[in-house]
Amino acid sequence: MNLKIANMMVLVGSLLGPMQGYCGDTTTDTTGQYVDDATLTTMVKAAFAKDKGVKGRDISVRTDQGVVDLTGTVNSKSESDKATELATQVKSVKAVHNNLKINKH
Repeated sequence: MNLKIANMMVLVGSLLGPMQGYCGDTTTDTTGQYVDDATLTTMVKAAFAKDKGVKGRDISVRTDQGVVDLTGTVNSKSESDKATELATQVKSVKAVHNNLKINKH
């Protein structure tokens, strides 16, 4: 009886062993880091939504390890600067990369 259980455990282990390589996390982000980055992105977008000068602009926000990347198009340098300022003021943002383009009419 014990031999059957042992054989079955070996069989199950040999079938599941190769899956371990596929299940490992290949990124450097931890679950907590991902949640923190997602939260920061949401907080920056919320700050933009509250501000009349930036609200409704075509600005994409991406956060990686606390560093916020802003991309998109705004109408003026002052709007671009304001977006950077708002993102910088969000607690836990480490840095802001402003890659916004100014729309030339």
